[in-house]
Amino acid sequence: MKKIYFIFLSIFVTFACVLTPTNATPIPIQTDTQTFTPPPTLTPVPPTSTFTLTPTLIGLPTHTATQQETATATLSNVTPLTLFTPNTATPIFEMKGFVFVNVNVTEFYKGRTCEPSFVKITAQASNLYDTAYVLLFTRFKSLTAERASKWTKFDMYTIGAGTYVYDVYSDEMLEDGYFQNAWLEYQIVATNSAGKEIGRTDIFREKVKMLACVPPPPTVKP
Repeated sequence: MKKIYFIFLSIFVTFACVLTPTNATPIPIQTDTQTFTPPPTLTPVPPTSTFTLTPTLIGLPTHTATQQETATATLSNVTPLTLFTPNTATPIFEMKGFVFVNVNVTEFYKGRTCEPSFVKITAQASNLYDTAYVLLFTRFKSLTAERASKWTKFDMYTIGAGTYVYDVYSDEMLEDGYFQNAWLEYQIVATNSAGKEIGRTDIFREKVKMLACVPPPPTVKP
């Protein structure tokens, strides 16, 4: 009996040794590993692909819609711009007692050698019955400075229908020798038969210019 038990024990030990691997590779235990990712840098990376820049107009809205706009503006749906007129008062030129005042030229020459040598001033009074006298006052005014001559008074003569005229020559005015090129400023006053003023214009400035007369050299005959 002991012999049989010993035989079974030997067989069991032998079988156990056969089933036990001698060169078994251990199975590694899976552990969690973290991969290090470097932080982003501020160094710009130039793009490798080519692209076309589209300019953006400053002050105008940019369209991001993908559909192409096909609407075309026409004159019927365009609103015209409103012109802005500044609220600036227009200077009023006083013409009390007169309908109009005209001159025949805007430039004349000093003296009586060069033509035109005078300026004809015409005025029409608005009160035909009460106007008895029309007085013309003229003076020279420098083109470049505030210097001006004394006033010269002329009695204008009537040609009918309340119209008065006078031809002004530079040599009939006061201080003519002190001015070669100058403005001719003038003012007109109307009075009744008693000498009472019933009309007066503002001073006409920079309307008529007097120029120095430079006659051509004399022709020498052979």
